[in-house]
Amino acid sequence: MRSAAAGFRGLQLARRRYGAETADLVRAALDRESWNASQWSDWRRARLRLLLDRARERAPYYRGLPLPLSGDLKSWPLLDKQTLRERSAEFVADDLRRPRLAVERTSGTTGTPLTLWRSRRTTRARYALYEARHRNWYGVDRSDRWAMVGGQMVVRRDASRPPYWVWNAPMRQLYVSSYHLAPEQAEASAREIARRRCRYVWGYPSSLAVLARAALDAGVAFDLQAVIANAEPLDPAQRSLISEAFGCPTYETYGMVELACAAGECEHGTLHQFPEFGLIEVLGDDGVLRDHGEGELVATGLLDLDMPLVRYRTGDRVRIERHPPPCPCGRTLPPIHALEGRIDHMLVAYDGRPVGRLDVCFKADLGIREAQVIQRAQDDLLLRIVPAADYGPVLERRLVDALRQRLGPMRIQIQTIDQIPRGPNGKFRAVECRIPREQIPALQELAAAC
Repeated sequence: MRSAAAGFRGLQLARRRYGAETADLVRAALDRESWNASQWSDWRRARLRLLLDRARERAPYYRGLPLPLSGDLKSWPLLDKQTLRERSAEFVADDLRRPRLAVERTSGTTGTPLTLWRSRRTTRARYALYEARHRNWYGVDRSDRWAMVGGQMVVRRDASRPPYWVWNAPMRQLYVSSYHLAPEQAEASAREIARRRCRYVWGYPSSLAVLARAALDAGVAFDLQAVIANAEPLDPAQRSLISEAFGCPTYETYGMVELACAAGECEHGTLHQFPEFGLIEVLGDDGVLRDHGEGELVATGLLDLDMPLVRYRTGDRVRIERHPPPCPCGRTLPPIHALEGRIDHMLVAYDGRPVGRLDVCFKADLGIREAQVIQRAQDDLLLRIVPAADYGPVLERRLVDALRQRLGPMRIQIQTIDQIPRGPNGKFRAVECRIPREQIPALQELAAAC
């Protein structure tokens, strides 16, 4: 029944993401990888003017601002995540029929929930770029069997026997729960990936590292072409462990559900920007915006004309070189360096399992503006919440139940506050574990693995 439900959902997603135009979109994306600087400049200039005109004329939020009539980006204000969260519907272009748009909800990189709307046209353009710049670069395509290690609860948290996964036939995807990574669970999932003869694996680096250690310990052999890491920075130790266990290269990717920026690692180790997604600026520590340097990534989305986002503060820290050397891969896509952010501390479940991400607990429909989970002991959590107007006892109970479903019978203290305390860089960790690692056997094993 789970597989049937996953298959039905997979069929819906496949029809929305891919269509008759997909092959042409992929070929066009691959052709653009050899464009010269002049071609990219002309394309970006035209696309930026279209984006700014559409934002000014069609997005209610921007219509309410005193904006220049020219296509000069420098005259536009910065957009912060809290404003987008609180007024997200005002960014949707008013010439679109809202019921025909797909809705995406995410906790984002810092625990702040977002609601976004997408047309089929934008969705297919997005996934064609992923097909071209992720799968194609790594020698696979969407017709291959693959495994996704992610944060959807596909089985009960307290499941003690396999399966800890579900098969999504229309997308040829084995979806593996990242909440079930105790050693015997991780080994079972690794064996299923091998049994299904998946050609590539996609997932969080922290979860992939646990699977990799279990596979090495159990001697599981794979026939994989690539491992694609997403949603968290990939550190060298994780990369080495994952590549050794799965017997193939591990590649880092970067993206955001807001579709304002995306990047992928080529075969020579360069993380290349995907210019079609957005125009990048860097907000330095001195408060000045530049097109290069080190600081906060500020992105203007060029791909998505459904919800135009101009000068969006992503909260991630990057370094952009002014005159980067050409990459040996031959692609003219600009590189992005020193990408930071989106690093969740791994928590420990009541039974000792490492748990990497809890973003599914902080979706926008729970009435939360911001949230932070702090683990103070193996059975004790502090949950800091900045409530929205609709937050109340019913939604609070849903949140507590969701946390206990994933972590076990924890003591959960909820603290409602006006703002989550920020660090020196203006960010906060959505998930933080304060238990000394040496006190947690599961995390000692993970530390040894990484």
